[in-house]
Amino acid sequence: MNTPSISAAQWISTFLEAQAAELGAANNTLLAYGRDLKDFDAYLTGKAKDFQSVAQSDVEGYLIYCDAQGLAKSTRARRLSSIKQLFRFAFEEGWREDNPAIQIAGPGLDKRLPKTLEVAEVDRLLEAARSHGRDRTRNTCLMELLYATGMRVSELVGLPVSAARGDPRVLLILGKGGKERIVPLSPPAREALAAWLPVRDAADDLAKSKGKPASKFLFPSRGVAGYLTRHRFYLLIKELAVAGGVSPAKVTPHTLRHAFATHLLAGGADLRSIQAMLGHADVATTEIYTHVLDERLSELVLEHHPLAKPDTRKP
Repeated sequence: MNTPSISAAQWISTFLEAQAAELGAANNTLLAYGRDLKDFDAYLTGKAKDFQSVAQSDVEGYLIYCDAQGLAKSTRARRLSSIKQLFRFAFEEGWREDNPAIQIAGPGLDKRLPKTLEVAEVDRLLEAARSHGRDRTRNTCLMELLYATGMRVSELVGLPVSAARGDPRVLLILGKGGKERIVPLSPPAREALAAWLPVRDAADDLAKSKGKPASKFLFPSRGVAGYLTRHRFYLLIKELAVAGGVSPAKVTPHTLRHAFATHLLAGGADLRSIQAMLGHADVATTEIYTHVLDERLSELVLEHHPLAKPDTRKP
């Protein structure tokens, strides 16, 4: 095949544009692809190779190099996935006659159960949001919505204010790949939302009176994105953990998502409903929470059942 010379930068940029246009890949996903592929290109450059000439052995050598760098299995698996998708795209575009990565198996991932929180710990976090810091009304709304819906943090901070108008019983969420889903709101979440909207609108009106444009987001910010960033919310939830007496090491925005799913399952909700509310494409992803629940039940038995304790009875 006589393929015109295409630079590595063109390979990567064209691939990312196609991912965004055809598959609706999220910006964070595109950034991750870009970082992975640039690192692979730097490795190839050191071996006097490029995307056009790379062979299967070169990809395997790169994975060995990544392992030697001490990268986690999950990182190595993600990098291989990025490489595979790049070469699949190149094959479909006619840039290459093969996919040199197609037969390479990724590193086996350790099966780790997601960390979750007890109901009492979530209660302490919610109470800390209501009583700690300057933006208590906003913080309460953030935490109540997150726990009530199981949203991803990017979905939460980027919510449009239009989705929250009119005392909604449900929220329409735009998830990964541009897929929409509907999640119900609990009474406490609706109350928190009703309390936050007037405060948010008053601040927005004040900004407009100073010549600034109106914000379309439920949680506006003066930052470049126009809404509360994921990083700021991550720091906020750590602050609330400290204030609520919950170990900060246990608490992240995603931990609340896990708690939402685990507590629903423990309360009798079916997997398909939880799958729909979490926005999982495959119910197999949701099934991990059955293992979390099984593990918690085992811990409770070992902790409280008399036959699980050492026999201290006298002969």
